[in-house]
Amino acid sequence: MKMRIAVAGLGLMGASVARALKANTDCIVDGWNRNPGVTDYAIEKGYLDGAVKDFTGYDVVFVALPPDVTMDFLETKTFSDDTVVADLCGVKKAVEDAVYAQKRNYRYVGTHPMAGKEQGGIKNSSPDLFKGANVILTRGRYTDEEALNTVARLYRKMGCGKLLLCPADYHDAKVAYTSQLAHIVSSAYLKSATAKGCEGFTGGSFQDMTRVGGVDEEMWTQLYFLNDENLIGELETLISHLQEYLCALKDGDEGRMKELLREGTRVRGTLKCYKD
Repeated sequence: MKMRIAVAGLGLMGASVARALKANTDCIVDGWNRNPGVTDYAIEKGYLDGAVKDFTGYDVVFVALPPDVTMDFLETKTFSDDTVVADLCGVKKAVEDAVYAQKRNYRYVGTHPMAGKEQGGIKNSSPDLFKGANVILTRGRYTDEEALNTVARLYRKMGCGKLLLCPADYHDAKVAYTSQLAHIVSSAYLKSATAKGCEGFTGGSFQDMTRVGGVDEEMWTQLYFLNDENLIGELETLISHLQEYLCALKDGDEGRMKELLREGTRVRGTLKCYKD
């Protein structure tokens, strides 16, 4: 019997999940969206087999909704006994805590695919969005190993690269630095008056610094405040380091500047996340 999968939320991530599953598995893939017109569009395009009427009867449900909507969704929707429910939120501890506080009959797996685009929405979705991308799977004290393995197999079929297992709080500490801080820095960097009229003066470094500067402020504000303790710590550390560079310039201390740059180069050389 074919596995029945539901995808809740048909923006960039959810629609890409649906399309990747349709392209790479023989599963039945249905969808649900807060705007039913988006579901109709996805069915018309062949991204889905049909629309979800209710969430009972599905083997796996992927939830690709903003964090607050995800937590409400998990509390108010009805699932069949032992259904595997996996969310894609960019913060994990708050969602996990909300799940564990509920009386529930489903098996929860927290996930975070490290994939995306600058532009969201179903029209920017792709069946190849997850190809080669890392996916974080969180393991908590109530995690069902069979459910975890089911979700891992599905992500592999979507073409994902490494599957990393960690506790939810460890995930949140890492993404505060690798993702959330980067988005804040990019947003702040763009606010210089010098940005106006910079056409023709930009190269790869400018493109890299500004690529994630345009965000959905509603969703990202949620992510920041649900992970505020970790993010505040990273921001304070960054501001402290920036002050060192500023002081070296103000003091005319070229030796100190060289030391700071050498240290940055040394740290970069210890990281294993670069392709070069």
